[in-house]
Amino acid sequence: MAAAAVLAPPAAARDDAQLWTGTVVNVRLSDQWRFQEELVARFSDNRNGLYEIESNSLLGYALSKKVTLWAGYTHDPQYAAGHFTVMERRAREQVTFDNIAKIGRATISGRLRLEQRWREGQDGTGWRFRPFVRVNLPLREGHRTALVFSHESFVDLNSTGFQRVEGEERMRNLLAISTPIAKRVSAEIGYMNQYSFVPHGPDNVDHAASFMLNFSF
Repeated sequence: MAAAAVLAPPAAARDDAQLWTGTVVNVRLSDQWRFQEELVARFSDNRNGLYEIESNSLLGYALSKKVTLWAGYTHDPQYAAGHFTVMERRAREQVTFDNIAKIGRATISGRLRLEQRWREGQDGTGWRFRPFVRVNLPLREGHRTALVFSHESFVDLNSTGFQRVEGEERMRNLLAISTPIAKRVSAEIGYMNQYSFVPHGPDNVDHAASFMLNFSF
């Protein structure tokens, strides 16, 4: 019941059906250094097709088996009906906590992310904080196929011409199945609910089918 309350939007919200596809490549450079490249394409019914291609490049340094510091760059062109509209660029710093807790078979991981955002043709730097938690529950003991639940909040730390909400601006809740499909490849398929708070207007709710491929080297 609690999960249903989180995922269900109020009647006044404005809904959109979406498709999110992506690929994540993780490379172990040494005992401590890591590199990650993520590419995500998002499609929207209300926006008539492709509206975003997000490319994230991160370099990480492992402080321990469970804690890693990361920094990198996000290249994020925006589109309307597949036609380019504006470019957004971000600097990104984060710390990840892998398998920091366990409840039964379920493992819990987390991330604290800070971003600085810039948009071409618009003044100001948007500062944003993104805490994230993920629960991974293997469907069978000793197997890697798992039920996944994650929550992420987007907290705007200031306002600019393109970042207008100070405080929590949106949240994402994911329910998915993760399973290996090859020795170094796994797939994650599920439902993403993105709820965006709109001042002085109806909130936005995106119902996204999510498909991700993860590669580890």
